[in-house]
Amino acid sequence: MYAMPDETTKKWSALFMISLLLSIAPMPPAHARVLKIATVSPDGAMWMRKMREGAKEIADRTEGRVKLKFYPGGVMGNDQSILRKMRIGQLQGGAFTAGGLAGVYPDIQIYALPFLFNSQEQVDFVRARMDKTLLQGLEQQGLIGLGIAGGGFAYNISTAPQKSLEDLRSHKVWIPTGDVISKAVMEAAGVSPIPLPISDVLTGLQTGMIDTVAASPIGAIAFQWYTKVTYLMDAPISYIYALLVIDKKAFNKLQPADQKIVREVMACVYREIDQQNKLDNAKAIDALKKQGVTFVPLSPELMQDWQKVAEKAIAILAKQGAFTPEMLQAVYTNLELYSASRQ
Repeated sequence: MYAMPDETTKKWSALFMISLLLSIAPMPPAHARVLKIATVSPDGAMWMRKMREGAKEIADRTEGRVKLKFYPGGVMGNDQSILRKMRIGQLQGGAFTAGGLAGVYPDIQIYALPFLFNSQEQVDFVRARMDKTLLQGLEQQGLIGLGIAGGGFAYNISTAPQKSLEDLRSHKVWIPTGDVISKAVMEAAGVSPIPLPISDVLTGLQTGMIDTVAASPIGAIAFQWYTKVTYLMDAPISYIYALLVIDKKAFNKLQPADQKIVREVMACVYREIDQQNKLDNAKAIDALKKQGVTFVPLSPELMQDWQKVAEKAIAILAKQGAFTPEMLQAVYTNLELYSASRQ
């Protein structure tokens, strides 16, 4: 006759089944690491979409051992706030403007010197020969640079037309908080700028606190600044670029194979962003014109005045130790090589 199982038998049978299910069920990856990364980039921007795609690939290829979690839109504060949170372990990384990392490694902002480049071709030539050196220097200061992406050239955009230095001096000019290069340029031009974090610029334009900003065309559109300005001084002031960095201590906690994957994937992502930004800037210039922004050309004489301001600003920055003489000379040498290659 069939005997009904007693309660003890039922209990052990249940435990056996649970153990069996656990043994065949997928387990969460051991030592999973979450790298929390902050940026002021708007959440809907192309570069945020690309970084999220890279994060998914990293999670897939590491089988969940490494995950990237992003905090976009400036919710973690400006560049300096992000760096502070990285030091205490609240964040492990960030996407920074070059100026935002100058306090850690001054040479990282060398490409942003005023009127250093006058074409994208010059930029590409110099970067192909110097990016690796800059990323190595950043790593020596405790930050792993996973990629550099250009944002295009910055132009002065304003509520009234500007050509001369006298025009600029009559306006309320914004510079990013802590940006030593922008501050030196304004000092050399005889302008008293208004420093604000990027997240406050639109409000500043809306309230009239500021009426002039330097921005790339894609930046002006992404941050909606173009809705409050009418004129663009058609001369590239400086080259804008950003970097994705991870705290070296946090990065070293990853398995070596996973470190390689993270470097490989995000380097590829930033190359894609770099290339896409070139295309988007060209489209953004057309978009600004269609939105009614007037492009104001500079005469050769006025351009010479701006070049003198640039030379004075670079001298001020050199005195302040904003970059090493060797790095500046390396840029100049590569620019000379570029010119020679075009003859």
